[in-house]
Amino acid sequence: MTYFAFLGWWVGIPLLMLAGLTWRDHQRGKRLPETLQSWPATAVIIAHVIVALLYTTPWDNYLVATNVWWYDPARVTGIILGWVPLEEYTFFVLQTVLTSLWVLYLARRLPLKPMPTTAVGNKLRLASTAFVALIWVTSVLILTVGWQPGVYLGLELVWALPPILLQLAFGGDILWRYRLIVLCGIVAPTLYLSIGDIFAIGAGVWTIDPQQSTGIFLGGLPIEEFIFFLLTNTLIVFGTLLVLAAESHARAPQALVKRMRQGVM
Repeated sequence: MTYFAFLGWWVGIPLLMLAGLTWRDHQRGKRLPETLQSWPATAVIIAHVIVALLYTTPWDNYLVATNVWWYDPARVTGIILGWVPLEEYTFFVLQTVLTSLWVLYLARRLPLKPMPTTAVGNKLRLASTAFVALIWVTSVLILTVGWQPGVYLGLELVWALPPILLQLAFGGDILWRYRLIVLCGIVAPTLYLSIGDIFAIGAGVWTIDPQQSTGIFLGGLPIEEFIFFLLTNTLIVFGTLLVLAAESHARAPQALVKRMRQGVM
């Protein structure tokens, strides 16, 4: 199995299926709830793809450059940008679109919960932010003390948790309102991509350095890989819902919202 073959089978096919379901929903007039129509969904997906490429590229290049993981040269095209093959950048894009389409599919079907009261909402934002901040500090300590088996785990937590912290601090209560979409939106693609990852590692498409990972496996998958998909899907789901939610626009500075609208138009 080559990397592009993996992408075609494990990401491309479900992505095309979701695209078809999206088109069918559009033809049938099935729309997002009014509270999630603040921005054009296509523009939100494109914006997330751009952010994913910009934010993930330096981190991923560092991991490959330091041999946290590597690729079998026989299973990639050989087109390398920095230290990372073209296929990896393609995966950034495809995963973002796949998870975004899945979230939108769910949002057109799952019921919404009432918005928490201000007092409850503030507690949700504070508690969730504090919890994630504690994990982030722990990950910094892992890297600071130089615990070799924790390198991959520490690097992915240090990289992914800051934007999640910002998302929770801004709209943890908003995400709680959409918690059914959040839960299903994160769990399904995380489990699906983790299963695909098991096959890719087994086929030798990429290899995780055993010296820089904990050695803890979930059904044959290094736990760091599962956490990677959990973190990246969380970023996509949180970001998509927060940008679309009318509650976010009421909370964000109006000058920023106006400037963003002008950019979209």
